[in-house]
Amino acid sequence: MEVVVGRIGKPHGIRGEVTIDVRTDEPEKRYIPGVRLLAQPPRGSAFSHATLQVRRIRWHQSVLLVAFDELSDRNEAEAARGVVLRAVVQDDEVPDDPDEYYDHQLIGLAAHDVDGTLLGEVSGLVHGAQDLLQIKTPDGRDALVPFVEALVPEVDIAGGRVVIADRPGLVTPFEDE
Repeated sequence: MEVVVGRIGKPHGIRGEVTIDVRTDEPEKRYIPGVRLLAQPPRGSAFSHATLQVRRIRWHQSVLLVAFDELSDRNEAEAARGVVLRAVVQDDEVPDDPDEYYDHQLIGLAAHDVDGTLLGEVSGLVHGAQDLLQIKTPDGRDALVPFVEALVPEVDIAGGRVVIADRPGLVTPFEDE
């Protein structure tokens, strides 16, 4: 399983160091010297490396700076701008925070309301300013539920389910629909 851990930003200095738009809650776990990350260049890019190996990291004014073995100067660093970085995680790996989950842990879980009625299945997640659970209902509709404790009070990975504090119009349609 792969998880997105960042995107390469602009070069920093002349020795190939780059800024990272961090997209993980665990940068200290993903950016370790010697770790090899999968590299996905943006469409139309001439960047040719499939992987990048972390040489060193440092924080500079709350910005993560990373030097990769494959980027030795500013020109190579500029060519890497926009590359999405992915880390391979084991299926049994879990985040350090017990209230956080990887997408692959949630997809496929049964979604029930607080009374135990089946609402559907988690079919995906939408990441943005507010993470959303995508629920595929038994009648084939897709519903988006903000992934916040008030609306998703329970996540039971071992039990294979999430509990959703459903309201009319959230997952179940309004009565007049």
